This record gives sequence, structure tokens and C-alpha cells, in this order.
Amino acid sequence: MSNELNNRWGILYCPKKGKGLKHWQKIQRVLDDRKVEYDFVQSERSDSVERLVTMLIRNGYKTIVIVGGDSALNDAVNCLMREEKQVRDGIALGVIPNGTLNDFARFWDFKEGNIEQTVDWLVKHRTRAVDLGCIRYVNKQGEHCHRYFLNCINIGLIADIMNLRRQTRSLLGSRTLSFIVSIILMIFHRLDYKMHIRINADTINRRVLTMCVSSGPGYGQTPSAVPYNGMLDVSVIYHTEMLQVLAGLWLLITGRFLNHRSVHPYRTREVVVEEAKHALVGIDGRLVDTPVGAYRITVEQEVVNFLIPD
Repeated sequence: MSNELNNRWGILYCPKKGKGLKHWQKIQRVLDDRKVEYDFVQSERSDSVERLVTMLIRNGYKTIVIVGGDSALNDAVNCLMREEKQVRDGIALGVIPNGTLNDFARFWDFKEGNIEQTVDWLVKHRTRAVDLGCIRYVNKQGEHCHRYFLNCINIGLIADIMNLRRQTRSLLGSRTLSFIVSIILMIFHRLDYKMHIRINADTINRRVLTMCVSSGPGYGQTPSAVPYNGMLDVSVIYHTEMLQVLAGLWLLITGRFLNHRSVHPYRTREVVVEEAKHALVGIDGRLVDTPVGAYRITVEQEVVNFLIPD
């Protein structure tokens, strides 16, 4: 492989509703101003991201930059984890935030509205090996599956809200309005789930509102989590009254989530969910098929090279 291709970026552009060609042209101008050498491909649908990232890997790009959000990054790291370690270790993954949810990018202070600063940081090519969480489960077809995550897994109410938010965002367009409507709609949804969970030496066997298992910031639910300590942060919220639910959402928005009296935090290397009937499961902001039976969530330390700020 030539040095030229080693230094050339492979960029995957994932368009966001309401931001089309003009947004990409703005990014392109910044890249050209910095004299970045790159080739780019554009995903037409969310299910094409993994195929295109795999294509970039197979074509030998050593720097792969995702212009997208948490879900697109999730697809990218799952592609990388299917590669041999020797291949994976030679690739650096970067992000220019452009998604409905950009929580992992925000953790590193990459801001969607500051393309110039983001590209300047990426150009310096400072990398850090980051952790990935992994859920292993059996699907409805009886197949043994696993899925990696950069940020978090939500089980229960928050996964339900995120699902509603995506649906309402596609109809309403506004991020804030879709969040408010989602909260209103959740009143008509199930508010707790019978769960049987094992975390460290503790066994939780009761009704649970929601649980977040995170190797990253977890959309504010695990504010002390960092993606490089080989640990998972967990927040379990027990069943509570509606007013307490709304109070908890306010604390979540204002960054004081762990202050809620119904939030029970843990730090661990493994979570075993023996039972969580009917509870939706969201991985990095995207719903997955609800696992059948028990499932396990673990962490793998420092397995993907991520481009970080200077």
C-alpha cells in the first residue's frame, strides 16, 4: 500500500434530515482549506453504513472519519471489531458530529456547530485507545448474537423514550419539540418492568423503571463514566411515581441525574440480565430486537483507536 493511501482519509457522510448537500459542502470547504487528502462516500440509509465502512477498511484506509451521530459510530466500531486485531490496530476512527444524538462526540468536546475546530483536531491525528461495551444475547430466531457499543445500552423506559423521540423527530423536525412530545407520549406507555439483574455481588429482583449500562457518558445517566478505564458504569432506577419520573428527567437534563433518590449507581465489569420481559433495549441510541431470555453485558478495554482533541 502506498504512503499516499496511508495518509488519505476515508470519510463516510451520513446525511441528517434537514441538512443535505449544503452541509457537506461546508465540511468539504474546511477540509480543503486544511489541505486534507480524502475520499468520501455517502450513506443513503442507516443500514448501508456498515457496508460502506467495511468497504473503506477493505480498501486500506488507515483514517476513517464518520460524519454522523452515535448510531453511525456504533456501526463503524462493530465493523472494526469484525476485523483481525492487527488490521484494527492500524486504523484510527474519527467523528465530525452530524447526528440526532452526538453524545460520544460531545464527551470529547467535538461540537456539531464547530466544524473548523473539529477538523483542526482531527488533522493533528492524536489517538487514544477506547473501551467498548458488548451485549451478548439470543434473538427471536434462536441465534446467538453480540453487539458492541461506544456509549451505552438503555433497557426500559429511556429506550422507549428514545424510540418515541426518533419517531416524533422524523414527523416534527425539531429536536426540542420531539423530546417534549416523547415525554408526554410516555405517559401512555408502560412505566416499569419486572427485572432480575446481577451486578457484582448484588442481585436486583424487582420492578425497575430503566437501566443504563455505559462505557461512556450515557446521555447524562452515567456522568462519571469514562471510555478508557475498563469498567462499566450502571444506573438502575427503581419504580417511582410519575412526579418523581418527571423530576428525574429534569435532573437528567440539568446534569444532576445521580442526585435522584431512585437512582442506584454501580461500577462493574459485567452485568447479567436474567429477566427483563417486554423491556425495549437501545444500543447507542438505536433500538435492537428485544433479546429472548437472559443476556450479558461486558466491557473490552482499549480496543479501538479514536481520534481525540489536542
